[in-house]
Amino acid sequence: MNIHTQECCTITVFAPFRTMELLNRVRGEFREMPGLRLTLEQAMRLWSLDRATCVDVLTQLRSAKFLDVDPNGRYRLAHGGH
Repeated sequence: MNIHTQECCTITVFAPFRTMELLNRVRGEFREMPGLRLTLEQAMRLWSLDRATCVDVLTQLRSAKFLDVDPNGRYRLAHGGH
């Protein structure tokens, strides 16, 4: 997103920063409550995220082996999650 001012100046806000904030927030929640189990819909409500953003965050954390999904489709801290 670019923000233009009346002066010759442009400020660019990078999306990866927001993604890192979200990843850190979600990691923190699961670390604070190791027994936490959330469906996609519950995670969306808890963190006030749209579906695409929430899926992206949860997918990244699964790829990093921080989260896994139980047989009921609930996200949980993976064994050895760090």
